[in-house]
Amino acid sequence: MALIEAQSVSKQFGDRLAVDDITLRVSRGLCFGLLGPNGAGKTTTLRMLYGVTRPTSGSVRVFGIDIAREPRRVRARLGVTLQQNVLIESLSPRENLRVFGRYHLLREPALSHRADELIDFLELRSHATVPVVHLSGGFQRRLAIALSLMNRPELLILDEPTTGLDPAVRIALWSRVRELRAQGTTVLVTTHYMDEAQRLCDRVAIMAAGKIIEEGAPDELIAAHLAHEAVEFDCSPEEEHALLDASATSAPRVRVGRRLMLYLPNATALAARIRQADPQDLRSLVVRPTNLEDVFLSLTGSNLEGPV
Repeated sequence: MALIEAQSVSKQFGDRLAVDDITLRVSRGLCFGLLGPNGAGKTTTLRMLYGVTRPTSGSVRVFGIDIAREPRRVRARLGVTLQQNVLIESLSPRENLRVFGRYHLLREPALSHRADELIDFLELRSHATVPVVHLSGGFQRRLAIALSLMNRPELLILDEPTTGLDPAVRIALWSRVRELRAQGTTVLVTTHYMDEAQRLCDRVAIMAAGKIIEEGAPDELIAAHLAHEAVEFDCSPEEEHALLDASATSAPRVRVGRRLMLYLPNATALAARIRQADPQDLRSLVVRPTNLEDVFLSLTGSNLEGPV
C-alpha cells in the first residue's frame, strides 16, 4: 500500500493555478523527492499532503486515511520541517524540544529521553542551552528538523531543508536523512538542488508550472532522456555551428545564455576537437557525467532558479 496517494489534485488561488491535476503515489520506506524551480508548486503540494491546504479538486490519502476528513489522525503520525524555521527564539534548543514534545503529549521521563536523543542525533549538544536567537542558521535548521522528529514520525516531510546552508551543513543533514530512511522512516523532500535529490532520493517527481512532468528513479530518468556524458563550454550560437562536427550536430543540447551543454555517449572526442580548433581558448570546457539538472533543463528548457 502506498503511504501517500494523491489523485487528480489541483489547487487554485484566485486566477492562478498553483497545482494542476497531479497524481502521486509514495511507497513506504522511500526517500521521495519533489523537484523543481521556485514557483513550481512543490510547497503547495506538500501543504495539501499534510492537510494545511485543501485541494480545489481531487483527493489525498495518507496512511490510507482521507486527510480532508481526519487531519488530526494523519498529523499525529508525521513530522514537518517548513521552509522557514518555526522556533521560540528566547528558548534554548533543549527547551524548544521539551515544549514541542508536550504538544505531542510526551511526559517524563520519555520527554527528556527523546530530547536528549535528538540533541545527539542532530549534533546540537554543544549549543543545547544557548538561546536560539544566538544560533547560526545551520544550528537553527538542525533544531527545526529535530522538532519534526520529536513524535517519532512514520512520515517526515522536509520542505527545502538545506536552502541557504553552507556545503558542510548540507552534507551533515543529508547524512541524518539517510539514517532516518535506513531506520524505516519514509521521507518526502522538496528541493531545487538537483545534486541533493540525486544523492538522497530513491524516486523523484519533477514539477514545472504546477504539473508533474516526469517521475522515476534518478538514474533511470537520466538513462531514459539523455546520453550518460555531457560536454559543456561557452560559445555563441554562431560559433556553435563551426565547432560541432557531424556526430554532434544531432546530439541533444541545452543552452543557457552562452553556456552550451551537449549529451553524448562519449564526449571525449568532441572535447578534443573543440580544444584542437583553438588550443589557446579552452572556452571553460568541461566533460562530466550527465545529472538530474540536465534532465530537468532538457525537459523544461527552464533555468532551475525559476521565478522568485
